[in-house]
Amino acid sequence: MSKLRFRISMSLDGFVAGPNQSVKDPLGVGGERLHEWAISLAEWRAEHGREGGEVNASSAVMKESLANIGATIMGRNMFGGHPGPWDSAKPWTGWWGKKPPFHHPVFVLTHHAREPLELEGGTTFTFVTTGIDDALAQARAAARGKDVALAGGARAAQQYLVAGLVDEMEISLAPTLLGGGERLFDGIGDDLHGLELVRTVPAPKAVHLKFQRR
Repeated sequence: MSKLRFRISMSLDGFVAGPNQSVKDPLGVGGERLHEWAISLAEWRAEHGREGGEVNASSAVMKESLANIGATIMGRNMFGGHPGPWDSAKPWTGWWGKKPPFHHPVFVLTHHAREPLELEGGTTFTFVTTGIDDALAQARAAARGKDVALAGGARAAQQYLVAGLVDEMEISLAPTLLGGGERLFDGIGDDLHGLELVRTVPAPKAVHLKFQRR
């Protein structure tokens, strides 16, 4: 069976988004600092249709995280915020622009039904109102034998972690403090639900911690 692989960037004080998140500032105040290590990489820039970039110890980590992914799961806020029912007159198409970087099916956890959204580059967002298990089943079917990426945010990740459904987790620990915002491990408890540390990669602007299911 394909693996569910979760990766996320986190501050030293445990936040994966800063305070005061909004439609205009989806990562909250200071949240963009969490991803400075990634956006400077040639691997990341190529995936987003950009040229140039650095090659360093994070490059292999990024390349591995992008390999063999056939579908992605994310929460409603990571898709594009706007809580509550969708505006049928002017449907919100999310943060990702007309040509998202996924290039495969994406399944969005939400309480409000909506027709699938097909965008350029092979990305189709399907909105799942029937819970995390059904979203994972749909994603695995769509991935056709490849792995499924769990993209976040924190609340979506927490549900899958508590349910013991995450097979791999990579936390990129950024050397910054946010002082508030959205914590990754709120409500998780005092263990990692079957995950253990198997690799540590120090790199410029981040330390990458990889966990796998025992």
